[in-house]
Amino acid sequence: MDSVFEIKEKLLEQFATIGHALSSPKRLELLELLHQCEKCVETLAKNSTMSMANTSRHLQVLKSAGLVETRREGFHVFYRLADKQVHALVCSLKLVAEGRLADVERILSKLNQDLDGFDVIERDQLLPMAQAGEILILDIRPEDEYQAAHIPHAVSVPLAKLESYLDRLPRSQRIVAYCRGPYCVLASAAVNLLRNSGFNATRIREGIAEWKAAGLPVDSIVNPPQGESRSYAS
Repeated sequence: MDSVFEIKEKLLEQFATIGHALSSPKRLELLELLHQCEKCVETLAKNSTMSMANTSRHLQVLKSAGLVETRREGFHVFYRLADKQVHALVCSLKLVAEGRLADVERILSKLNQDLDGFDVIERDQLLPMAQAGEILILDIRPEDEYQAAHIPHAVSVPLAKLESYLDRLPRSQRIVAYCRGPYCVLASAAVNLLRNSGFNATRIREGIAEWKAAGLPVDSIVNPPQGESRSYAS
């Protein structure tokens, strides 16, 4: 029979399994992607710019730690977060790092320096301005994430397609981009591209996760008919 000290050691080993699963930047990225929506391995590999083999290896570590779950549909395996606590854990990790690691603040400042001098619209201003036709909201994430949940009035223009669709965007409106949240670079990259192309563009700091957490409304598209998603890049 195990002593109480041996039992404690085994518990700590189990807790360390979670820490090991979160110790890879790429695994943290995969968890961020899966918080947006369920994704198959092929899509996760594409979104994270990893090979299929590396993506599968990282996913197996996350699955062994109980952080993700799977389902099979035909030849495809789909992954999702095990529950809401997983996302809360990742958020807590980021907040602790931001509060305790000086390099995090330095890196965030570098990320935002190209946007200095331009107003960042706050989320409580966004919907009234969109309803009044003062702004156009762009969702810069991949379209599967847009379909799973997006800010009302937003249209889908994934960053990878943005440059090809600049001529479809109105130059008479201010454009407001958003992506996965304050640590995501998609919206910043989109704003830089839009400004360099002569558009009046800015972003909101929050992503869809922060939008939901604030109790604000979201829209979604479930199995949209061909051409029915609100997208300039369809």
